[in-house]
Amino acid sequence: MKPFEAGDWLDQEFFLPDLCTTRAVFMLVVLAELFVLILVLALPSSMGFDWNHLALTSFFVQWVVLVSAGCLCRIRPLILGAQLGHALAACYSVVLLVTLVFSLAAEWVIYPLDWDSFWLQLDTWHISKNLLVALIITSLLLRYFYVQQQLRKQEQAELRSRLQALQARIHPHFLFNSMNSIASLIQVSPEKAEQAVEDLAALFRACLDEVAAKVTLADELEICKQYLRIEKHRLGERLQVNWNLEEVPDSLPIPPLTLQPLLENAVYHGIQPLAEGGTISIEGQYDNQQLTISIHNPVDAAYIAEPKSGNQMAIQNIAARLQALYGKQASLSVQQKEAGFVTQLSYPCSTSDQADI
Repeated sequence: MKPFEAGDWLDQEFFLPDLCTTRAVFMLVVLAELFVLILVLALPSSMGFDWNHLALTSFFVQWVVLVSAGCLCRIRPLILGAQLGHALAACYSVVLLVTLVFSLAAEWVIYPLDWDSFWLQLDTWHISKNLLVALIITSLLLRYFYVQQQLRKQEQAELRSRLQALQARIHPHFLFNSMNSIASLIQVSPEKAEQAVEDLAALFRACLDEVAAKVTLADELEICKQYLRIEKHRLGERLQVNWNLEEVPDSLPIPPLTLQPLLENAVYHGIQPLAEGGTISIEGQYDNQQLTISIHNPVDAAYIAEPKSGNQMAIQNIAARLQALYGKQASLSVQQKEAGFVTQLSYPCSTSDQADI
């Protein structure tokens, strides 16, 4: 897992985005030009549209915006750990100072005078108007950045709480059944009992460990195999498992405890009600950087006639996590096919993402 530095946390919590990125610069240029266009169109003119005024205003505003963004980008690492009020004061100071400098430079270029005459005939109202407009626009942008950061924090908190709830979700019936299986194996097969205890401890550890955004597919599959070994002690030959994941790289990232709850549903709602048991098939496909995993399980005819809603919590939780992490390209579906169900999850990923795990 990639080490998490304190600076990374501060960077995620800070409201001011990185304005040095190409996307941020492009958005600032576009927004500034739209503002200039609105400003010029709003001015009354009997001579029609003033292209010269548009060009001069655009030149002035773009210089102010880009230089302010560059200065904010430079001071951003210095104010990451500052209090909100101090950070806002620094942002306002930078923008207003840049606006003042360029306003004075514009006055000097338009009305070239000697030094003493320049200060005497300086248009203070025009400069004050520029500063006031800069103050208003900066306030709106900082407010927007702050609200966006609060929304991101809320989404991350909700996602973390969902993941913690899912990780803490160990059904009592599974725990009791596992302990009974271990107790019955102690006299008959101490080796199997010891293995079952180790598997149960590993499963508890995975549920109670600190929440991580992603793990490798190999780690997730190991948890799944440990869970299925525990259930195998209880169900015996009624539970058969068929793995078909040879074409899927083990290093692909996956949200933790994604497959294990789906397999738990397959056992609890599919295999357990059947007196003869059945086979759970896990199939995987990795194509065009899209991972697709399908879980097939048989189901009792009575369950198809009157389906239970107890397996919806895990399904909804996993679907929400996939959507939050991978967007609309991720999906989770449950479909009835013949005498069974197929649970299929799909999301984009690549082996290069393992560096972020």
